[in-house]
Amino acid sequence: MPGKVDWMARALPLEGDKAGEPRAIDLAGRDVVTCGLEETMGALRERVARSGFGFAFVVSDDGVLLGRLRRAVLEGDAGARAEDVMEPGPSTSRPDMPPGQLLAKLDRAHLSTAVLSDPDGRLLGVVRRADLASFAGDPA
Repeated sequence: MPGKVDWMARALPLEGDKAGEPRAIDLAGRDVVTCGLEETMGALRERVARSGFGFAFVVSDDGVLLGRLRRAVLEGDAGARAEDVMEPGPSTSRPDMPPGQLLAKLDRAHLSTAVLSDPDGRLLGVVRRADLASFAGDPA
């Protein structure tokens, strides 16, 4: 039976001592573009251009993160299918990670965004380094 750690890793509401502590999920944007394996780059371009992100994620029917589509791929062959051009298995972080800890992780890896997923691999959102830095009082 899943316990407290699993509950927190699923970004579910908290009670008790940790209820008021900030978590990465509190800063996550959920408006990132997602698509299925069969979608083409031509069909995704406009959606990605309207989003605040320069990439899209490929997810299964039940929301499991399968891959990432970076800008260069999205600007390539309009007929290319996501399944054929995605980067499989992007690195993710858990939604209950404290913002300062996630910021340090991004700094070490020289990344500007963190992808949040639950223990089953379902995409929960994306946190920008700038949001973490503002929250932590770091001028970034």
